[in-house]
Amino acid sequence: MNRPLVACVLAGGTGTRLYPASRPDRPKQLLALGGDRSLLERTLDRVAIADERYVLTRASLADDVRAVAPEAGVLVEPAARDTGPALVYAAWRLRDRFETDPVLLSLPSDHHVADGTAFAAALKRAARIAAETDGLVTLGVEPTRPATGFGYVLPAADAADDAYAPIDRFTEKPDRETATDLVDAGAYWNAGIFAWTPSALLRAARDSPLAPLVAALEDGDPERGFDAVDAVSVDYAIMERTDDAYVTPLSAGWDDLGTWDAVGRVRRDDRTADPDGTVVLDGDVRSIDAAENVIAAPGREVSVLGVEGVVIAAYDDRILVADREQADRVREIVAARRERESR
Repeated sequence: MNRPLVACVLAGGTGTRLYPASRPDRPKQLLALGGDRSLLERTLDRVAIADERYVLTRASLADDVRAVAPEAGVLVEPAARDTGPALVYAAWRLRDRFETDPVLLSLPSDHHVADGTAFAAALKRAARIAAETDGLVTLGVEPTRPATGFGYVLPAADAADDAYAPIDRFTEKPDRETATDLVDAGAYWNAGIFAWTPSALLRAARDSPLAPLVAALEDGDPERGFDAVDAVSVDYAIMERTDDAYVTPLSAGWDDLGTWDAVGRVRRDDRTADPDGTVVLDGDVRSIDAAENVIAAPGREVSVLGVEGVVIAAYDDRILVADREQADRVREIVAARRERESR
């Protein structure tokens, strides 16, 4: 591939579902969550195949990002507007830094990957497809279960190439019956990992709800562009609307570390769980007749008795106790706190 390969890692979110460990001034991408290095550092390690690596973040985190990832360039988005505006902005910023239109590998900073070699091979394949098709390529994770917490990508049935396929449709977080039907139909989990050239993404964005942003960027006024658009995901704004979207499979032991349940699931798969299935990320834990719990309590002594499938997270002056099956709802607690504090 006679193009530069550039990785762009998104690291501007707050990770509200991992409260109270993750907060606006201490977001999850800067946490280790039971590992030796932060999620952001691990993500950058996975994209070492790129010729250059950049981190896209918000202004308040830029110095922290530079401290943990001095080897990466830092792009600061003008405002938080979800992945659609963020990735269009990154494409505009990076397009003219190279003599040849590069291929961008755009990915979140909060994922788990068990097989780094397979992951790197999938990224290289996606980059080649993006260069050959001049299209927008997403990596679809081969599902291991009918998960309701992930979005799905269904490839077109008449694909002519085993390596990739045009996208038939996206489905966002279906119920269990629909998820089962999608898995049976050959759909992939939507990992939010993409490969495209800046020119291809900007071309598609001009014919999308993000057109005002592109126009403002071309006028050299990104702040005006961000003010002109709503927060929207790149899937909804662009990928679901374009005729040039493709999916290529990813099988590398992937998971999204978005909830305490996911963190527990990954750490258990890493064989760091107790015999009863309880995962202790941090803390001095005593467990009696308890099982399948996730406990993160730095510097605390925690005793659990006769409970199963709960999350106990204690950071600073805040404690969370939640049902693991409802871990996705932790963001509701954060929203309620913000509403109370704003009164």
